[in-house]
Amino acid sequence: MERIREYFYDNWKDVVDKMKEGLMIVSLEGRILYVNKALEDMFLFSKEELLGEGCEILECDNCFGHNLSKEGKRCALFRRGDVSDLRCSFKKKNGERIQVLKNATVLTDKDGEIVAGVETLTDLSTVVDKEQVICDLRKQLNEEGGFHGLIGNSPVMKQVYDLITSAAQSNASIIIYGESGTGKELVANAIHQLSKRVGGKFIKVNCAALNESILESELFGHAKGAFTGADRVRIGRFEAADGGSIFLDEIGDLPIATQTKLLRVLQEQEVERVGDHQPISIDVRVISATNKNLNSLMSEGTFREDLYYRIGVLPINLPALRQRLDDLPLLVETFIERYRLKTGKDISSISKEALDRMASYSWPGNVRELINVIEYAFVICPEGEITPSHLPQHFQLSSGRRAGDYCASNTRTVTGRRQQLLDVLNETRGNKSEAARVLGISRVTLWKQLKKLNITVDKSAY
Repeated sequence: MERIREYFYDNWKDVVDKMKEGLMIVSLEGRILYVNKALEDMFLFSKEELLGEGCEILECDNCFGHNLSKEGKRCALFRRGDVSDLRCSFKKKNGERIQVLKNATVLTDKDGEIVAGVETLTDLSTVVDKEQVICDLRKQLNEEGGFHGLIGNSPVMKQVYDLITSAAQSNASIIIYGESGTGKELVANAIHQLSKRVGGKFIKVNCAALNESILESELFGHAKGAFTGADRVRIGRFEAADGGSIFLDEIGDLPIATQTKLLRVLQEQEVERVGDHQPISIDVRVISATNKNLNSLMSEGTFREDLYYRIGVLPINLPALRQRLDDLPLLVETFIERYRLKTGKDISSISKEALDRMASYSWPGNVRELINVIEYAFVICPEGEITPSHLPQHFQLSSGRRAGDYCASNTRTVTGRRQQLLDVLNETRGNKSEAARVLGISRVTLWKQLKKLNITVDKSAY
């Protein structure tokens, strides 16, 4: 063992040169101090051509040294201490660009002072080629009736696709309005994928799902010792999204105190971790979404007017499923095929009567509810064709009327929605998680609706 240890100490450069990943050591000033053979082969530069040069010679599109020229600021690597799984591109000697996966950390001396940074770079060329093939296949699928995961070719959806494409080219803040289950997250992801920030991360935050006491820590991070249990530095979601996009879902549920801090982040383009007063510069594209009426919230004093204008530069209104029922046959066909492949069941069609019942339903849970209905049908239907008997209980015949007809005319009223919730809770024997799944809404949304309609669920009664 001792001989092996001595060999590594004496021949570490040989070991590093046999690595498949490229390795580079840079000084605090951004000068290249060392590169291994894999990096030479990757970028077509010789070691002699790189040593002593500034790292900008490789023209990284997401360079952590882009702030070096700004007085008082250092490379973000030395400020943060590490970089994990950052996808970026470098320029090779012949002018071509190469996609790599970067991981980096700092090197310290015996006193703990940072002296340099070390980066490992993994060539993603093969992965990129495969992704291009997948992208081409997705593009073909999109052209047949969808767009980046959104399904539909109705006029109203085509307008949404055009707006998404235009919005993606801008760096302005975007807000997506739409009911629960309409696909707001898909829209946000499409904007990121079509933007120049596609090489950066797409960070998602559900503002309604996070406890208020930890929300600021999740968004902005915290310093070590900021509060009980904060035993280490935590990077917030905004820092994690630096160079990319952050999606703030259900932004209407943000507490006023957090709204105030978020406004400053958007204005100053910098964050301060909880328990720390050192500003950290960020470059993040903010995409928000809500199923609430922000104008009403502002009138009630629960949403800041200045934040409203900051996040809503480019609004996108996503239609409810009942507003685009022309897309229902395509959606049903798509989800049947999806579950056929997933389950292996020999189910490939739906009867006209079953589809008619679906068309007469108001779909309060929108596309998410439709997906759950198809999944339910695949559980009940043994094979062949999906018929009305394979649909959930609220689609069955009742008193000579279709359940869908009842819902379409009444769910827009408080009484109708209350009855529908009671019917589904009865069907699921008081299981709120299952009821939310059947309705195509989140458990949080169901809880809010039950509270609003004064419905108490007692499982012992079922």
